[in-house]
Amino acid sequence: MTEELEGGCTCGALRYRLAGAPMFVHCCHCRKCQCQTGSAFVLNALIETDRIALLSGEVTATTVPTGSGRSQEIYRCVSCKTAVWSDYGPRPNLRFVRVGTLDDPAALQPDVHIFIRSKLPWVMLPEGVPRFEAYYDTRALWPAESYERRAIALGNET
Repeated sequence: MTEELEGGCTCGALRYRLAGAPMFVHCCHCRKCQCQTGSAFVLNALIETDRIALLSGEVTATTVPTGSGRSQEIYRCVSCKTAVWSDYGPRPNLRFVRVGTLDDPAALQPDVHIFIRSKLPWVMLPEGVPRFEAYYDTRALWPAESYERRAIALGNET
């Protein structure tokens, strides 16, 4: 991955830049993500909020439920309503950027497939990528550097 990736919304009013690589990329197959995106899954790149620069446009937040029972704030372009990132629960320093909104979404591949218990039967998962029926042990799966970045973003000691 290049040092910086850029992306934006469908109408072009909103543009953003990621300063550096994300910590980890989830491919979530849960029913909530399927319903909220209108797709078979969602690709989310987890990155610190301060590593996302809003270059143009504005976002508005919409609160939606998650499978865990906690809410999620989905941030959308105020003009075309494209979802560009989310905050899950009270984690203001950690964002889930929608990989599909990147100018080059192929630049980020999933590090893990989660909630495959509700994966649609015609979706084929690539060999060699970890997969879990539900969630997983972050500490066991994430690279040490990414785990440390996550701990700092969440205000925890490693």
